[in-house]
Amino acid sequence: MTLPAAPVPHVAFADLTAADLLVDAVYAGGTSGHTGDDPMSKLIKGIGNQGGFRYAGSPALGTVKLAVLYTSGGEVDWPDYLDVGTGTFTYYGDNRKPGQGLHETPRSGNVLLRDAFTGSHGTPVDRSNVPPFLLFEKAATAGRSVRFRGLLAPGGPTMTSDDELAAIWRATAGQRFQNYRAHFTVLDVDRIPRSWIQHLLAGGDPLGGECPEAWRTWVESRVYRPLLAPSTTAVRSKADQLPDDAAGKAMLEEIREYFRGREHKFEACAVAIWRLIAPSTGAVDITRPSRDGGRDAVGTYVLGPVANRIAIDFALEAKCYAADNSVGVREVSRLISRLRHRNFGVLVTTSFFNKQVQDEVHEDGHPIALVCGRDIVDVLRQHGRTTVDSVRQWLKLSFPQP
Repeated sequence: MTLPAAPVPHVAFADLTAADLLVDAVYAGGTSGHTGDDPMSKLIKGIGNQGGFRYAGSPALGTVKLAVLYTSGGEVDWPDYLDVGTGTFTYYGDNRKPGQGLHETPRSGNVLLRDAFTGSHGTPVDRSNVPPFLLFEKAATAGRSVRFRGLLAPGGPTMTSDDELAAIWRATAGQRFQNYRAHFTVLDVDRIPRSWIQHLLAGGDPLGGECPEAWRTWVESRVYRPLLAPSTTAVRSKADQLPDDAAGKAMLEEIREYFRGREHKFEACAVAIWRLIAPSTGAVDITRPSRDGGRDAVGTYVLGPVANRIAIDFALEAKCYAADNSVGVREVSRLISRLRHRNFGVLVTTSFFNKQVQDEVHEDGHPIALVCGRDIVDVLRQHGRTTVDSVRQWLKLSFPQP
């Protein structure tokens, strides 16, 4: 028996100043039609009511007591991304156009990121000077309501320092510039007490005032306790498997058009997409179309330390289908029948998987990774391919036509 989901807490605009922060709760905005409707400036006094970076204190002087990261989810060029399954959050800095240095932004957001990640690798005293980061996201298509998504600590338990904070290059109108890509860990904290917020804003010891235990542990020992929330939804609808925005739909259509009439050439593209999703993928061989035996490619996934790695074999199928053409049982059964003991399979499609396919894969425990159209768009965006033009350039350079 499936139990109904618990209702999401909603906090009224009039109650914000006294409210605790509850993970996934929605905090209502005002209805006056101006910036005074912003709920975050009511929840946390002194942080301002605009921008992705908001804080109490000065990044330039190193006096930030508490920081808020806000994401609208609508910046396709800078795709902030929360992975609730692993408790990781990817956030982009505030240098988003040419004409200024990496650390010369008006809000000094990149200065805040630089110093926070530097401090995270120092002593407990250094980490005590790293401000707690609170993550909020836009909660509705209209209005100013926000959803609280958690308490963030810079870095993560499985990341190198280079992975945690990286200065990446982008180009606009032929002009190049740098911005930060930062990775945080969402700590296993379901409630931020109002008393701790007030304590921090008053300049108190960050480990006092009902400090959450997961934050105390991180400051004292740099041990991360991530908030892990594995998905209970095994079957995704068609709508969930295809992009829901015009730019994403156009990116996927660009891939289909590029391989139209020579769909078998999509196999190399599917392998490249899988590498983006699974960076530890090793050597991959694309099989000849007439002799593939149900596999478009065979490869290895590499695990273990550099000096003693092991490789797990996998088989990959690629289906360059139109948006209304689903992948059915026949295609997946063909791949499953070719898998050997201790192998796994990957099926990459520009469309979606029908319900029967997903039911059979999950219920029978088949080791098959199903990569749909939305997954393709999401991973391309996470790696900087956020427009049709950038996808077209990637296709032409990576998979040149004869």
